[in-house]
Amino acid sequence: MPNKKKELVISELKEIVDQSKGAIITEYRGLTVAEITTLRRKLRPSNAEYHVVKNTLFKLAAGDKSSSVDDLLSGPTAIVFMKDDLVAPAKVVLDFLREVKKPEIKLKGGWIEGKRYNSEQITALSKLPAKEVLVAQLIGSLNAPASNLVGTLNNIIGDFVRTVQAIADQKAEAAG
Repeated sequence: MPNKKKELVISELKEIVDQSKGAIITEYRGLTVAEITTLRRKLRPSNAEYHVVKNTLFKLAAGDKSSSVDDLLSGPTAIVFMKDDLVAPAKVVLDFLREVKKPEIKLKGGWIEGKRYNSEQITALSKLPAKEVLVAQLIGSLNAPASNLVGTLNNIIGDFVRTVQAIADQKAEAAG
């Protein structure tokens, strides 16, 4: 039976898990408090949180969501909870791990919307363009045919006007 303090931790974790679209599971042993604080600060703009968790308490809080990643929850564990964007936090974590150059700190894997991802898949996710860039590319692709049509119609009208003007100029020269 968990004591009151553990029950509070479990309820806080449950709330965070319920608000998250995904999570990235890492090891943290070897990171200083300053490095963890730096990572948390870098994750804040992408609406993600970095929490050092006890595996058993996290399993209780996550319930069914943790079942796909139970084998990753061994040893010292820290989790990046992603609330909105899924690509930006992955980029931040992987860039941070490259910056600190501590091989003992590993990306274990994670889950996104109930599906398990291994470390290679999380790395691939981090290489995708940001959500805003993808939306801009999609809008540009959808807008391109209409823009091309408008340009073509403008050219046709412009060519017609120039032709009529050339004919008018020729008649004016012939008459004058």
